[in-house]
Amino acid sequence: MTTTVRTLFEEATIHDRVAEMAAEIAKSMPKDVVVIGLLKGAFVFTADLYRALDRVGLEPQVEFLRLSSYGSSKESSGEILVSGNIPNNIEGKHVLVVDDILDTGRSLTFAKKTFEERGAAAVTTAVLLDKPSRREVNITADYTGFEIDDLFVVGYGIDYAESYRHLPYVGTVD
Repeated sequence: MTTTVRTLFEEATIHDRVAEMAAEIAKSMPKDVVVIGLLKGAFVFTADLYRALDRVGLEPQVEFLRLSSYGSSKESSGEILVSGNIPNNIEGKHVLVVDDILDTGRSLTFAKKTFEERGAAAVTTAVLLDKPSRREVNITADYTGFEIDDLFVVGYGIDYAESYRHLPYVGTVD
C-alpha cells in the first residue's frame, strides 16, 4: 500500500511564520530564555525557532525533553512517557516549551507543569500546529504557528511510525 502525503504548509510558509513567531516571542521574553524542545517531533521546529530568536536579539539556551504518547500509532495512548532526563537547570529562569503539535493537550500540560514544579520563573509555550478540536485538557499555547483541522500530519520533524520526519514541509497522510 502506498501512502500519499498532501502538502499543507510549504517550507517557505513555515520559515516565514517561524520568523514572525520569534519576533512575537522576543517582545515578552528575557534575552536568556531557556528553550526546551519536546522530542522527537519538535526538533526541527525547535532548531529553526531557536535560530530565529537569535536573529531578533535573544541569546537563548537550549534543552530537550523526550516525551511520547503515540508510539507507532495514529492515536495517542493518553499516557505520557518520559525517556531520558528532565532538564533541571531551569530554577528561576524563563522557560519556553516548544512542541510540534498541540492536540489532546496532555504532553504540553505535562511539560509545563513539570517545569513550574522545578522552579521556573515562568513557563511559556509555543507550538507549530494547533488542533483545537482534539483538546482533552484545558490548555492553550501562548504562541501558535498554524491552526489545523483534525488531520494526521507529517514532515518538518513530525513522523508517522518514524517515517516522513525528513520532509521540509508539513503534509497530511491520506
